[in-house]
Amino acid sequence: MSINNITVFTKGRSPIKMLTCYDYWTARILANSDIDAVLVGDSVAMVMHGHLNTVHADVEMIALHTKAVRSGIGQKFIVADIPFLSHRKSLDTAVYTVEKLMRAGANAVKLEGIDGNETLIKHLVQSGVPVMGHLGLMPQHVNLIGGTHAQCRTNEEAGVLLKNAKELENLGCFSIVLECIPAEIAKHVTDSLSIPTIGIGAGPDTSGQILVLQDMLGMNQEFAPKFLKKYINGAELIQNAIEEFCKEVNSGIYPDASHTYAFHKPTIGSCNQ
Repeated sequence: MSINNITVFTKGRSPIKMLTCYDYWTARILANSDIDAVLVGDSVAMVMHGHLNTVHADVEMIALHTKAVRSGIGQKFIVADIPFLSHRKSLDTAVYTVEKLMRAGANAVKLEGIDGNETLIKHLVQSGVPVMGHLGLMPQHVNLIGGTHAQCRTNEEAGVLLKNAKELENLGCFSIVLECIPAEIAKHVTDSLSIPTIGIGAGPDTSGQILVLQDMLGMNQEFAPKFLKKYINGAELIQNAIEEFCKEVNSGIYPDASHTYAFHKPTIGSCNQ
């Protein structure tokens, strides 16, 4: 999968299918799936490190997980998030951040918002770095907007979002994530662009869909936003397996002979003197 494959999905092809991925063993599984691309998102700070929000992800964290995913994902397309504030200090710092993510194995980077990022986006694209935009709910702005709730609820906000989406396209972004916005707004934006949109909580009419892998596997039983479909109860399945292991160890059922190595005594030959 290449950037050209992703871009061509806008022309009446099958929807783009993306999931987050943070480590080697899940990358191995996704490598053998029909997923088109994966995101090493700053949500790794929450899912894998237990932080309350994404602002705790830094360059080293994203790069480390990107490298692990690249080791297992094969040729699938990797997008890595540019973490909180790492691109707002200076252009040099931003380029260093992106260089580190790309050298770790990313094929592209994702950047939240547009205000103040115009020069950087244009510079990255001109430097050969594919950039994915991100509009709607922007988790790195959680402290500014007072939480993670749906965005773009008024005509004025919809107009601003469409304007920003078109500007991201003009700056050279190859696609845009639309997060937690009304479905009709997401459809209008998608229809107005020549680049694909990837929805999360943005309805069925975007060019593709993305979810956090652990969320769709039901690993966090308390997390249940409106847009999320849990395809299995992963937490319960894993808990049951662990409990079964504990019971079998306590009862002596495991390990049995089929899980035990045999000792073969060496044959001692006779001595001929």
